[in-house]
Amino acid sequence: MANVKDMPGVAQGSFDPKEVSAHVQARILAEALPNMLRYDEETVVVKFGGHAMGDQALSDAFAKDIVYLKQSGVNPIVVHGGGPQIATMLKKLDITSEFVNGLRVTDKATVEVVEMVLAGRINKDIVLAINRQGGKAVGICGKDANLMIARKITRMADPKTNEITDVDIGFVGDPLQVNPHIVDVISKSDLIPVIAPIGISPDGETLNINADTFASALAARMKAKRLLLLTDVEGVLDKNGQLIADLAVDEAQELIRNGTITGGMIPKIEGCIEVVEAGVEAVVIINGKVPHSVLLELLTDHGAGTLVGRRKPKPKKA
Repeated sequence: MANVKDMPGVAQGSFDPKEVSAHVQARILAEALPNMLRYDEETVVVKFGGHAMGDQALSDAFAKDIVYLKQSGVNPIVVHGGGPQIATMLKKLDITSEFVNGLRVTDKATVEVVEMVLAGRINKDIVLAINRQGGKAVGICGKDANLMIARKITRMADPKTNEITDVDIGFVGDPLQVNPHIVDVISKSDLIPVIAPIGISPDGETLNINADTFASALAARMKAKRLLLLTDVEGVLDKNGQLIADLAVDEAQELIRNGTITGGMIPKIEGCIEVVEAGVEAVVIINGKVPHSVLLELLTDHGAGTLVGRRKPKPKKA
């Protein structure tokens, strides 16, 4: 930021806070307006999860961001997770839960708790938070209007060997068919859809779907302008531990091959690549622990994570 004394209209020795504030506000508007025009009437899918969901201040900041986006002409669609809250409820009910390759094994008793927590408590908490900030949010899940038809996951790649193996993880699903009519109707009005990642099988079974996977499938089907994945990490780091702000698809693939991207970040980046190849302009992995990270990413020239796109974008300001 420029020194106060160097700002136009601020005379030496005659510091006026109101005058400085006006210049700062003008600069913010000048930076934001081109981005607002870029996303005007465009769809942006935001996956909300991680630490931010358990922090009241961060949750309030997120809700404000979503309301501001809607008021600026963007069509935000919120998909949320809720792993820690599910774990807390399962513990209260003395239901044992385990994971296979990062996915919760979900038996009949567990899927009932998952649906109750995701489509009930968490969904309505987020709806309430957005509404308290002046928005008009509506909570739904993948069951509504057959939004998300899914199939049970029975085969998965082993994260160590990458070999496909048979698994039995219960009522856990992978998107099979996305019918976004209900989301279109809601988002093209003055309402904001907030979606719990619960799907339904062709046989009518309730299926738990990973929130990143759900949001990715929805964004791809709706050809969203952007998919934002709020996480507990900064984004993709290079071998020196520094954040990589932008990645073209071919660069992301090379970083997986050379071992720079490892562990749980591999399936996340592979998912980003699939979404971009399906028609979404770019996917951004954002640190949700940064207040107003959604607005920083979309409406300013300051990035808040790692962007994966079809081509290398212009560098953002530090």
